[in-house]
Amino acid sequence: MKRPLVYYGNPLLRARSQPVETIDDELRALVADMIETLDGLRGAGLAAVQIGVLRRIFIIRPYVQQPSGRYVPGPVEVYINPVLSDPSSEEETAEEGCLSIPGLHAEVTRPLGITIEALDLDGKKIHKKIWGYTTRMLMHENDHLNGVLYIDRLTPPQRQWIKPQLKKIEKRFS
Repeated sequence: MKRPLVYYGNPLLRARSQPVETIDDELRALVADMIETLDGLRGAGLAAVQIGVLRRIFIIRPYVQQPSGRYVPGPVEVYINPVLSDPSSEEETAEEGCLSIPGLHAEVTRPLGITIEALDLDGKKIHKKIWGYTTRMLMHENDHLNGVLYIDRLTPPQRQWIKPQLKKIEKRFS
């Protein structure tokens, strides 16, 4: 079932999510709802907190390149209790947006590579080094689990520039 999104200005987005203790049917139903919500909004990633659930879980739908060269959303990846480590020293600046902050995009600098450890929906351990745009997706969604938004990573001039837009978003969705 598609769930309502939590938008900028809601204090839940600033809360730290709690670890998932058990992987059960209730959690699987939550993930199914997250996928339906993500797809309904045509997003690339979604943290549980964005639908009002303070649990350390997020999903992403990394892009895959087709033989034609075009990129399309790939299969959903589920990360439970993720831990990110070993960020690369090489960084990239690229535009980011967020379903919880609609209509606003800004340039954010992040490492190009990261290591992630987590559990999948079957309780199996995930341990992999990620490189490229998927790194940005993982870091963005993981930030949500810690009450951090991509706008917190902007430079002071960028923050000044987006302030009026944030006020409009907050007013619209409060």
